[in-house]
Amino acid sequence: MQNYLKIKNMAIVAHVDHGKTTMVDCLLQQSGAYKPKEGMGERVMDSGELEREKGITIKAKNCAIHWKDTKINLLDTPGHSDFGGEVERSLTMVDSILLLVDAAEGPLPQTRFVLQKAMEKKLKAAVVINKIDRPDQRVHEVKTEIEDLFLELATIMGLADDEWDMDIPFIYASAKLGWASNNYNVATNDMNALLDFMVSDFFPEPKISEGNEGQLLVSNLAYSPYLGPLVIGRLQRGSIKKGEQMVSLGESNNINFKVTAIKVFDALGESEVEEVNAGEIAILAGLEYANIGDTICSLNKVEALPRIKVDPPTVSVNVSVNTSPFSGKEGTYLTSRQLDEFLQDITKVNVALKFEPTPDPKVYTLKGRGEFQLAIVFEELRRKGFEFMVSRPEVLTKTEIDKDGQEIELEPFEELVLDIPSKFTGVVTEALSARKGQIKGMFTMAGDRTRIDFAIPTRGLIGYRSQFLTDTRGEGLLSTIFLGYFPSVGRMLNRQNGALISDRSGKATPYALFNLLSNGRQFISPGDDVYEGMVVGEHTRTNDNNINVIREKHLSSVRTAGKDENIIIPPVPEMSLEFALDWIENDEWVEVTPKKVRIRKRILAQNQRSVIRK
Repeated sequence: MQNYLKIKNMAIVAHVDHGKTTMVDCLLQQSGAYKPKEGMGERVMDSGELEREKGITIKAKNCAIHWKDTKINLLDTPGHSDFGGEVERSLTMVDSILLLVDAAEGPLPQTRFVLQKAMEKKLKAAVVINKIDRPDQRVHEVKTEIEDLFLELATIMGLADDEWDMDIPFIYASAKLGWASNNYNVATNDMNALLDFMVSDFFPEPKISEGNEGQLLVSNLAYSPYLGPLVIGRLQRGSIKKGEQMVSLGESNNINFKVTAIKVFDALGESEVEEVNAGEIAILAGLEYANIGDTICSLNKVEALPRIKVDPPTVSVNVSVNTSPFSGKEGTYLTSRQLDEFLQDITKVNVALKFEPTPDPKVYTLKGRGEFQLAIVFEELRRKGFEFMVSRPEVLTKTEIDKDGQEIELEPFEELVLDIPSKFTGVVTEALSARKGQIKGMFTMAGDRTRIDFAIPTRGLIGYRSQFLTDTRGEGLLSTIFLGYFPSVGRMLNRQNGALISDRSGKATPYALFNLLSNGRQFISPGDDVYEGMVVGEHTRTNDNNINVIREKHLSSVRTAGKDENIIIPPVPEMSLEFALDWIENDEWVEVTPKKVRIRKRILAQNQRSVIRK
């Protein structure tokens, strides 16, 4: 590996879908990390299967760009609010950020979140206004909005002039077209303006502590089939050599180990080295057990660094082993011990997730930032071949004593920003008002679109995303950020309509489903296996309804053209995990297997449950 005179550790942060990963593609390609003919495809940093399917970044990832005499350790971070913990973890490894903002949409909730976290750590920041080629771009307004956001956050956080430099440089770019410029009126042919700026003296070299004894904060965990468990973090002090004896300082115990291998990031891959020095982001092998936030240091100077702290979870679900009549038929049966081990492993690598047991030994509670983050965890478990059950997401509340000495309940609230066609303003505001949302601001944007800001309880958003896409015909954009805990707004109906429930086991028939079309929307197709207590659709009325979906037509001797009905059943889309988690009530489970996602009642026998919803 080539030796470089300087090292810069930098993260690209932005709101979801503002072009971070496409920008990293351009920087890697034009800096020589890979060539287009190598067939790497688009969004090379989104290497996960789910990331490519969903089109978003889920896990923060490292790469290295070599430009002139500088090595830039670059982190591509998620932009979705549910994965904010990944951003907070990543910022412990860098000294500066590139804040990416869409030239038309401007700063959105997650833009504020990531910038605030960077400012709390006193990281150097510059702004890239991306998608400058959009026909609806509004560069001047967006630039003013960004400057106002910087000033507002600096004022709220009480940052003095010597703590934060408000002279923010701007770069203008089109990652899609592969160019960047210092002047938004001048289009160039490459990203050189941005690459040159990234290696300039504006961005500081890594801050390191005095001393020769190695000290590293574990910011990520990985696994190699050849080297075993790996720990990743920035070396804060001294150096670490291959074969050196080190100690890992955990929350409850210390572990001595020998460093069996050292790697550093090199373009899209890794390079093995004999020694790593302070300021570099290192990958160490040899430590069998570690957690994010542990400190690895020399035996000559044992000092722990402050542990990584992230914002607390706001949503929880119960996860259970599968107890349905179909358990073990479509996947590997997950025992409570295996479920416990999986949840332990997932919370080790994701600092925003927490889990704990419940009085029922088959059930565990998993806590996270949002329902989408939890759905991604369950999708990963499902793709490992396991089956299990998940309850409805619930918000985590708090209690406090008011000035009158009364105990009041607090619940999490979100700032909700909607970008919608103006013609859908009425239907959207009506739906959110029913979910206890309050309008904080509204203004008209270019292209006959309206932006609306709401403050809304987190539980009011559970189940709303799919309705929002329907109400706006798929043309609306929805963004959220955690606001804080405020007094509870009281009771709220989770779902307006009841459920259609199979009253017996068997195979669904076209004849039965056709004659039940008027009862409501159906979740199953002819030939699907059902069991008593399984939810097969959404009722048109408020209460639940037990129905027979396996009924067959009785044969008769009459055969005339007018006697038989032409059975036409509308196609039923395959149920997704996100939809099921949004839709279910507290008395229902989502049954997840590698082949199917089903909804069932907690109590299967119809003579033991009521159809009247409370």
